[in-house]
Amino acid sequence: MSRYGQRGVSAQKEDVHAAVRNLDAGLFPRAFCKIYPDYLGKDEDWVNVMHADGAGTKSILAYLYWKETGDISVWQGIAEDAIVMNLDDLLCVGISNQFLFSSTIDRNKHRIPGTVLSEIIEGSRRFFIRMQEQGVNIEYLGGETADVGDLVRTIAVNGTLTARWPKNRIISNERIKAGDVIVGLASFGQSVYEDRYNSGIASNGLTSARHDLLANQYAHDYPETFESTMDRSVVYTGPYRLTDPVPGMSDLNIGQLLLSPTRTFAPLVQKMFDAHFDQIHGMIHCSGGGQTKCLKYLPDELAVIKNDLFVPPIIFDLIQQSSQSTDMEMYQVFNMGTRLEIYTDEQTASSLIGIAQSFGVEAKIIGSVIQSPEAYVQIDRIGKEPIRYPAPLS
Repeated sequence: MSRYGQRGVSAQKEDVHAAVRNLDAGLFPRAFCKIYPDYLGKDEDWVNVMHADGAGTKSILAYLYWKETGDISVWQGIAEDAIVMNLDDLLCVGISNQFLFSSTIDRNKHRIPGTVLSEIIEGSRRFFIRMQEQGVNIEYLGGETADVGDLVRTIAVNGTLTARWPKNRIISNERIKAGDVIVGLASFGQSVYEDRYNSGIASNGLTSARHDLLANQYAHDYPETFESTMDRSVVYTGPYRLTDPVPGMSDLNIGQLLLSPTRTFAPLVQKMFDAHFDQIHGMIHCSGGGQTKCLKYLPDELAVIKNDLFVPPIIFDLIQQSSQSTDMEMYQVFNMGTRLEIYTDEQTASSLIGIAQSFGVEAKIIGSVIQSPEAYVQIDRIGKEPIRYPAPLS
């Protein structure tokens, strides 16, 4: 079993997908989010979408950083993570405005005081204001905060995003075809609507990142931050403290790098939809499953060749050096610096790249779609053997 599996997590979530396989797939089975008829407005030309996600185990990193430094403001970034992991999923079905958000927070009151809750709520409020300034409107409908210490060691921060949207403005991925190019949007750097450098890690793979980077002293000092039945050989096996400076980046420490809030692409994607909606054939958020995420949504008899992904930013180098993970494992767990994929024609790609760059977000053509009797993703890298998922049968 991989180190990832030993820690009780799965990049592909096979058992989860098996559990829900008999549920209705919605109106567009290949769409990135489930889309249903307009039960709210009873209009056949509109659809309803409700999507749930959260910050995952990144909240444990916030807990550790807060306990070690006293910086309670770190929780505001966790609020952003819980929102953006929903928001950018909905972008992938063509919805870019007029959202309703409800939060769900489960906490252990003995360890998480009300001041932390206040920071999370304030972080949500500030994010919504920042998005409104960019033309993306999200109404905050409150939510549920439960004290469930018997279930939760520290805190879980999640949310649900809802939208009612015109059916003819949905991206269903059904129009992805051989010959399409893939525009990749970078997860790292600093956009015009961010106030600091973003490492690009987002909110996936943080269980591995935390245990692989952080020193074993955390297991001794904070046993509430990991599952007690976990094999101790995979618990906090790294060389770093959260306050250690990032090699080559003296203005950032390891904790700040890991806790970079998940970047939303909503402001620039909204502009892309305004200019080129009909030319966008599909969109994939490279979240759980990393660079293999697209496999679940490709139409039949297509495969993807990614031959020019972004050079992974430093956060992923540090994780790989500490964990000794293979390239195949890394690209299957993490976004590796390329977090949103847009499938389109080559001419439109040039304009989309220009829109992204006007917001300070790096973008480029990272690959293409080919005809194939079997679905696969192949990652080509200069000077290295290609990585293919799933591996070809021998």
